[in-house]
Amino acid sequence: MADTRTGRHAAAAGSSSSGISPLTQSPANLECKDFQEYLRTRHTPETLEKLYNYPPICLAVYRELPEIARQFIIRILFVDQPVPQAVVTSWGAQICAKEQTDATSCLTALNVWRVTAIPGGLSAWELSPTFKKSVRQVLLGGGKPWPMTNTLEKDSKPRDIVFLDTYAMSRWRCVLHYMVGTGSRNGAETEAISPDAVRILLHANLMKRDDRDGITITRQGFQFLLLDTRAQVWHFMLHYLDTCEERGMPLPECLSMLFQLSFSTLGRDYSSEGMNKQMLDFLQHLREFGLVYQRKRKEGRFYPTRLALNVTSKEAAITATLTTDEEGAQESGYIVVETNYRVYAYTDSPLQVAVLGLFTELLYRFPNLVVGVLTRDSVRQALRGGITAEQIVSYLEQYAHPNMRLVESAIQSKSCLPPTVVDQIKLWEMERNRFTYTEGVVYNQFLSQNDFVTLRDYAQSIQVLVWQNERTRTMVVQKNGHDDVKRYWKKYSKGGG
Repeated sequence: MADTRTGRHAAAAGSSSSGISPLTQSPANLECKDFQEYLRTRHTPETLEKLYNYPPICLAVYRELPEIARQFIIRILFVDQPVPQAVVTSWGAQICAKEQTDATSCLTALNVWRVTAIPGGLSAWELSPTFKKSVRQVLLGGGKPWPMTNTLEKDSKPRDIVFLDTYAMSRWRCVLHYMVGTGSRNGAETEAISPDAVRILLHANLMKRDDRDGITITRQGFQFLLLDTRAQVWHFMLHYLDTCEERGMPLPECLSMLFQLSFSTLGRDYSSEGMNKQMLDFLQHLREFGLVYQRKRKEGRFYPTRLALNVTSKEAAITATLTTDEEGAQESGYIVVETNYRVYAYTDSPLQVAVLGLFTELLYRFPNLVVGVLTRDSVRQALRGGITAEQIVSYLEQYAHPNMRLVESAIQSKSCLPPTVVDQIKLWEMERNRFTYTEGVVYNQFLSQNDFVTLRDYAQSIQVLVWQNERTRTMVVQKNGHDDVKRYWKKYSKGGG
């Protein structure tokens, strides 16, 4: 018979043998989906049909389609019968065949049109009746007016665009500051974020609960900080929409209102008097995230900010982007790294300093200058939080000072960072990853070599064998495969071998 014991098995990094499944999987990277990917991957055709009852959603879908796809829709929008596929194909030149195919696939995946048969057995395209009706409304008028377009008296205290931009970024930075630990948790003089925002960060796996450190940033969270502001807000709102139903808010109405805001005019005030309770709650959440400004919760007017206008635009040229001193410093580069592992950051932004503090040991702080050092402990602390060596190097390269780039060009180096620093960061990561662990069950004390070989071969055939030693008749199987191996062993033992 075989003796079994449950425990953890360690394997040296890089070692492998045939038939042994991987012990661990690398953590997933941040997946940033655009609007089309969001609709295709998270909604069924039936759900899409419900969303298309809302004209703002249809207008947003139309705006984000490829140019050829938009041409197809306009040409058949007022045709009340299916259009043969051969006719649609003839509208484009042969040189654009690939673009036409991509546009056709996109419209099909979004359930904007569908294949139908016409007399004679030919295949034809037919626009979704719901989508067609809604697009006609937004182009020609009709239907119910949007609640936020109600007429308002002139605001006695109007807010200009500069104020709205400042307000939006101050609110959004509260979320970013919390992620890197510079929010109210550490006593910094920043406005605390709401529990609702923390809930979204946890749901999106940008942060995680740790028994030792409380709530800490994850690998995806660090990648999130490297995105531009528009992409950050859109990714955050996607995960907010995932939790709408749990809050008692209908997803189609929330999505429709979000797109209504994206079509609004910056600097103009809008009415909230025609909104139901769920939409008023949604408006307050948008206010907390900086997408709208409202002086008081019960006030009947609000101002959309640039964050709301840019939330779904994938083309940078469509609308102006928020430009601040902090973002300007990032674009030009503000970090200098020396061969002695010293890091000099020419910035006074608490957010940028906090991001550096994730993987460096901060030594000094002066006006417009922060000095830190890359140490084994500081880098290992970042690695424990899910940040990889490649991400640390990429961040330092992305925001390197222009003078470092001049040196890179002069010596024709592949990186503007000192090679010793890059190599050492990667070595610290390799040092930590020398061993990987997985829970497993040990089988030993076999009475015969034949029994051991039979059970080992079975475990290997179902890909649950982690390690084996034929000389000592010992093997380790994955914990989730233990029941199958155990049942096989009992069956084999009863059969007399």
